[in-house]
Amino acid sequence: MRNDRKFEKEVPEFKERLVSINRVAKVVKGGKNFRFTALMVVGNENGKVGVGLGKATEIPEAVRKGVEDAKRHMVEVSIVGTTIPHAVEGKFGKGHVRMLPAEEGTGVIAGGPARAVLEMVGIKDIRTKSFGSNNPSNCVKATIDGLSQLRTAEQIAKLRGKTVDEILN
Repeated sequence: MRNDRKFEKEVPEFKERLVSINRVAKVVKGGKNFRFTALMVVGNENGKVGVGLGKATEIPEAVRKGVEDAKRHMVEVSIVGTTIPHAVEGKFGKGHVRMLPAEEGTGVIAGGPARAVLEMVGIKDIRTKSFGSNNPSNCVKATIDGLSQLRTAEQIAKLRGKTVDEILN
């Protein structure tokens, strides 16, 4: 019996995005040892996203470790249509990212690290502003912090034991 599924290419569940690579050198007796850190963002473009950091002596290995770490630290994000339900501010260290809902057709207005996270979540229309630290790691983690705070009207109504109309009015 032959297994025909063996040659089918499997479709990955999550998309991956490399945000930044950093090279560090350790000076030792014989010279310098170089290591790389890769900051990865992984998402399914449908409300799930994760951020991970991988460290290794070679870049591909660091990227692989970063993806594994990101898959372990996934966050569920509430999305309304193509944007977020309400304005929110995420903070991590000295990095602050303010995110505002936008009308359809606006697009993703965000800086590099925040843009990577928002595109992996699947948000199509949003306005953001980054304050404080411009360190990619802090910016990405602040964006994740803000997205994890998002709640839809239905979720809040369920928590309070009320209807959506009672909350909105």
